[in-house]
Amino acid sequence: MFKPYVEHQTAISHHAVDASVRFRFHWRVQASKDFLNLGPTFWANVRTISQALGYTERGAQRIRIHSRASIIGAYRILGLATDHLFATASGPDTPMGLALLDYFHFRAEVLETVVEPNLMDYNEALDAFNELVRQHRPKRPFAMNKQKGDKAGPNPLTGIVNVILESKVGTDCDFDPRSLTTVTRDGLPVRTLARRVDGAYPAVVNPVAIWEIKEYYHTTTFGSRIADGVYETMLDGLELSELRAEEGIDVKHYLFVDSHRTWWTMGRSYLCRMVDILHMGLVDEILFGHEVVDRLPNLVDEWIDDRRAGLSGDHGGQPDQLKFPNT
Repeated sequence: MFKPYVEHQTAISHHAVDASVRFRFHWRVQASKDFLNLGPTFWANVRTISQALGYTERGAQRIRIHSRASIIGAYRILGLATDHLFATASGPDTPMGLALLDYFHFRAEVLETVVEPNLMDYNEALDAFNELVRQHRPKRPFAMNKQKGDKAGPNPLTGIVNVILESKVGTDCDFDPRSLTTVTRDGLPVRTLARRVDGAYPAVVNPVAIWEIKEYYHTTTFGSRIADGVYETMLDGLELSELRAEEGIDVKHYLFVDSHRTWWTMGRSYLCRMVDILHMGLVDEILFGHEVVDRLPNLVDEWIDDRRAGLSGDHGGQPDQLKFPNT
């Protein structure tokens, strides 16, 4: 049976306690080692089953868990074989079939008990951002949203990310890249990603880490622009996986996500897809809501260590000359 790689003190409903109390709990989710490196055929079956049977339970705030019988029934309707999963309708299950049943349980559990309680709405995220501002007194201007009237203000998740980064590395970071991520060897570009990312450390050329931020606090519908953000992350992950496999260069890739209303109330199926791409190895970690406050400082320390070890700079020459604040 699966062993979810989840660290948390207790599982509580998002609406069960006051936000200021819930904020003090330590939550963390990473990819479960049980579901890494399972190959494209496994993930083809995950997608086929999820599409046929649904990602969520309609009318309930629940993630759907697919059973052996429901999978067999769905594959029969689709005209697909099931002997690669279940030897016969009543025979022994194959390792892939067992792994699929375990994964659907795992995906539902981690989303319902860890991800959902971590997600914040705007006022809660703004409180967390303001607390970090009081602690660190950042000098950089705040990233502002494009809303009007009462909704105008800072982007709190972007603000949380930037305040933490500034407190750790000062200005030695590209907080808002205006060009494509490029990796070089001997002064020549070996890969340039197709899309701009939301941040890079220490720079968008030869970064140690890049990240994307998906915060949608004021949206009223779950439109294609939000859904496309998940597929854009997959594209970046595929390019970075190819870079790692063909060139032996590892650029860390992160996704920071928030808005309880958007992602949980309206977009739970896309949270399922996020858990899928995490285990497909297309993103190193996904931090949800509160988790950014707790986990990101440790990640930045890891990036600094990687840079000191020479993992930034041109990959055929010497590492860049390192300058670290407060050292």
